[in-house]
Amino acid sequence: MIRSPHRLLRLMGIGIASTLLTLATAEAGFTQQGLEPVTTTTAGQVNIFQALILGLVQGLTEFLPISSSAHLKVVPVVLGWGDPGSGFTAVIQLGSIAAVLWFFWGDLVQITTGSLRAIAQKDYQSDDFRIAVGIILGTIPIVFFGLLIKKFIPDFDNSPLRSLGAIAIASIFMSLLLGVAEKFGKRKRNFEQLGILDGVLMGLAQAMALIPGVSRSGSTLTAGLFMGLERATAARFSFLLGIPAITLAGLVELKDVFQTGLEGSGLVPIIVGVISAGVFSYVAIAWLLRFLQTQSTWVFIWYRLIFGVSILGAIAAGFLKNI
Repeated sequence: MIRSPHRLLRLMGIGIASTLLTLATAEAGFTQQGLEPVTTTTAGQVNIFQALILGLVQGLTEFLPISSSAHLKVVPVVLGWGDPGSGFTAVIQLGSIAAVLWFFWGDLVQITTGSLRAIAQKDYQSDDFRIAVGIILGTIPIVFFGLLIKKFIPDFDNSPLRSLGAIAIASIFMSLLLGVAEKFGKRKRNFEQLGILDGVLMGLAQAMALIPGVSRSGSTLTAGLFMGLERATAARFSFLLGIPAITLAGLVELKDVFQTGLEGSGLVPIIVGVISAGVFSYVAIAWLLRFLQTQSTWVFIWYRLIFGVSILGAIAAGFLKNI
């Protein structure tokens, strides 16, 4: 286990830098080969059946450490639907946030009331207060880097960094990183032992999920294991930390989607996608927490590795276009 927070910070920094460098190299290679750029469709071009399936994919992959953004890009492309676009996929995340709010409502009420009570009593060592502050501080990195991307890479949604090849590389890299965390993490700390620093470190890991294919759940679970958290504790805190991040991502895209993508019957697919994502997100959360109480993360590690290698193989063989 990496006992020093500073060593973990360096590791996460190296992880972000390495992934960005690898993706940038891939992007340059794809451009030189003359491969097609990423193409998107608007929310209005997604029909009801497609929205139902995309909601299912979003729900089952948002909270599992396998990257919802990767699957929401790969699955429709493999099925011949094309890329549904980041706007549609961001909005149906509202279904996932509704599910996590529903599932953890009791925890959220306890943390909120406990934090307010701690502030009134000036008990800043309260468990609830420390967790609340950790969530707030842990949300700052992904907001900060997300705003930087929107400011300096306005066409990021159509960037080759969202291509299938780039997603495959990110998936492979993160599978290896999670494998190291699973192998060397001590998994001794439970939910009651969480502190403010845990929120900050996991928040930095969460910011890596801005890179398509990394997985917000996967990066935070990986960080949690490196910090010595029990698997179920790392997953539970990851879910709570993800509430502000997923909510902001959905709301930021919501205005643009209504302006450009909700024409004709577009509103119905959006509603279907949100409901489908909500139902299957709830199922995924309940299953994963129960699974990690007794099982390791190796099934996800091998899945992500095979997933990434298969995509690269399909692109190399010409079965998939690197869009």
